[in-house]
Amino acid sequence: MISGLLTIEVVRALYVISAVLFILTLGGLSNQETSRKGNVYGITAMTIAIFATVLGPQVTGNYIVLLLLILIGGSIGLLLSKKVQMTEMPELVAILHSLVGLAAVLVGIVNFLNPTQEYLGVELTIHLIEIYIGIFIGMVTFAGSIIAFGKLSGKVSGNPLVLPAKHYLNLLMLISIIYFGTIFVGSSSIDEGIIALGFMLTISLFFGIHLVASIGGADMPVVVSMLNSYSGWAAAGIGFTLENTALIITGALVGSSGAILSYIMCKGMNRSFFNVILGGFGGDANVSKEKSKDKKPVKNGNAEDAAFLLKNASSVIIVPGYGMAVAQAQHALREMVDTLKKNDIKVSYAVHPVAGRMPGHMNVLLAEANVPYDDVFELDEINNDFANTDVAFVIGANDVTNPIAKTDPQSPIFGMPVLDVEKCKSVLFVKRSLSPGYAGVDNELFYRDNTLMLFADAKKMTEDIVKNLN
Repeated sequence: MISGLLTIEVVRALYVISAVLFILTLGGLSNQETSRKGNVYGITAMTIAIFATVLGPQVTGNYIVLLLLILIGGSIGLLLSKKVQMTEMPELVAILHSLVGLAAVLVGIVNFLNPTQEYLGVELTIHLIEIYIGIFIGMVTFAGSIIAFGKLSGKVSGNPLVLPAKHYLNLLMLISIIYFGTIFVGSSSIDEGIIALGFMLTISLFFGIHLVASIGGADMPVVVSMLNSYSGWAAAGIGFTLENTALIITGALVGSSGAILSYIMCKGMNRSFFNVILGGFGGDANVSKEKSKDKKPVKNGNAEDAAFLLKNASSVIIVPGYGMAVAQAQHALREMVDTLKKNDIKVSYAVHPVAGRMPGHMNVLLAEANVPYDDVFELDEINNDFANTDVAFVIGANDVTNPIAKTDPQSPIFGMPVLDVEKCKSVLFVKRSLSPGYAGVDNELFYRDNTLMLFADAKKMTEDIVKNLN
């Protein structure tokens, strides 16, 4: 059998190059204008890391099998990238996180049963701790990501699961996991270690499910970034287990950046980071549902009415949300904005940090429609402008425009900063129905005197407005 086509020195040098490229990837992805370059860096880095590993001295023979696996995995990835719609990206991200978690679990178990090298004394203890932690994080990531996928795709209710004494339940599961960890590390035989792992995997499975199931729909973007962090640490755990420098560095980068993003988003939403990750948010969905029963009349308009208001405005702010994503209305929206600009109407886009189902969801969709980056503003940059704006055009953004977040302490979204859409002279709200948003909260904005509801598919309504503008 061939014992590697590349020396360990060459492999290490290639790992350093890939690590630098991964760092450049994060830098590129932090800005819309450089995001394409960031993706290129990431693809290049991963390609270098894969081939350095496959051709390195740690891999002996079986190159045909490895090549076939790379081709199969690459083909599946290519198929998904072609088939999956932009609206389904959050679900795709969640399911990919689950695969990283599952990989960490399987690699950890295999390495425990068939270690690549012999460890003794303290080294053995450290190695077993690495394996145990890696498997634990991997299983939590796997289970949590599956539930997140279900919530994001609508297969699982977005309402939080509220069990009696849920925090004590989480604590009990963590204590049990630590207990079985001591048994695993101190095990005198493979059989004893496997039994401890089995109990830990079962508890971790329920722990991961409970963590994500306890988080309400309004906090799902935070969950996605949090699971991104978990998957990174799981990958780092695999790296320590396999003694693979590239995996350690990459995993640490993903884990730390995901954790930082989650923290920033929680801060921006006026949430406690620890409360979110421990399932402390979501609120009482029943309160919101009861309040929604007592609905006031709404003003119902059409494309002609909307076109009239937009034509006579001097300034317009577009507020995109998940409804725009579902209807794939971003291109029609861009056409409408271009028409308004031709008439010397000032138009800006206001994007809430958690609009959509994942961080940056709206930014990606707007970029796909070639919306100029200079026209897109975050909440803190544009919120003060609503009071001096003639028309706000809200296209499917529900929870992030709900004034109740500022007034009702009983609401599950209370305290979350929202876009001050209600301060505009007129509000055009495109929505299929009066159904509550993902957080299960009825939107008070629907019933304001300055709001005109446009009940229709977002893309169809926007196209009709464009026809009436011309």
